[in-house]
Amino acid sequence: MNKKWTYTKGLHDLGNSVYAYLQPDGSWGWSNAGLITDGETSLLVDTLFDLKLTQEMLDTMRHSVPAAAHIDMVVNTHANGDHCYGNQLVADAQIIASQRTAEEMLELPPEQFAFLMKQAPAMGQVGEFLKAAFSPFDFENTALIPPKQTFTGEMTLNVGDKQVHLIEVGPAHTRGDTLVYIPSDRVIFTADILFIGGHPIAWAGPVSNWIRACDRILGMDVETIVPGHGPITDKRGVTEFKGYLEYVMQEARKRYEAGMSSFEAAQDITLDQYAAWTDGERIAVTVAAIYRELSGDQSHPNNLSLFAEMAQLRLR
Repeated sequence: MNKKWTYTKGLHDLGNSVYAYLQPDGSWGWSNAGLITDGETSLLVDTLFDLKLTQEMLDTMRHSVPAAAHIDMVVNTHANGDHCYGNQLVADAQIIASQRTAEEMLELPPEQFAFLMKQAPAMGQVGEFLKAAFSPFDFENTALIPPKQTFTGEMTLNVGDKQVHLIEVGPAHTRGDTLVYIPSDRVIFTADILFIGGHPIAWAGPVSNWIRACDRILGMDVETIVPGHGPITDKRGVTEFKGYLEYVMQEARKRYEAGMSSFEAAQDITLDQYAAWTDGERIAVTVAAIYRELSGDQSHPNNLSLFAEMAQLRLR
């Protein structure tokens, strides 16, 4: 890259009125967002996990970027709450998401997440894990504001004279993952198709499709890549992340063919090369997705049972 980006909290000017908003350390819930402007027109790439964090982000943007005084459009890249629960604060904007993202958002609205967190003290090991991961966030008095416009496949938006391409590459991390690409600036917001410095989590899969999404990014004319979690990167970061997915898929396949359960496989796979990455317990979910792919299982996983597996891995 031409510039060595620093991984610090707040707004980072990527040039040509495009900005990344970063939240170290990128672990559970600490997601990145983006702002694209041209003239007086603005597009926000994702909101944050709760209203306090989203308000802080909006205040920072408005202080630094005049066009952010009013957010005209919002793209929710996928259905995880750390990319859409703050929609309430931009409810008058045109909120856009893939059709599959819009449908998946309804399955775990913030009210339900708040209820789950209240139950956490009575949930044993799983509850301890939930509290450790999500206690920094406040889901009270938060309502789901769903997208007003949906698309399937691809969609082009105009932010002033700047073209922005929405490219649906899910199901992978979730069922409707979307890339936000600005060809003229060679910038892409990948959302959770990329975790840089952290283990990914394949809530949906198939992981083979996630690898294809990485290949798609590598084939694009991009220089600056903003992941959903972690520091700003370039294609080297995409290549390393793709290598992780390929490694875990290869190792999981060996254990699947040997008759091990997905959780046994997740416990058995060596992650020395990625030991410095955060949230290693997530491999349990990714291996479970690989097992579903290998067996042709089309069912949706039980997320609470997956959290139980992650809790065991985290505490071992």
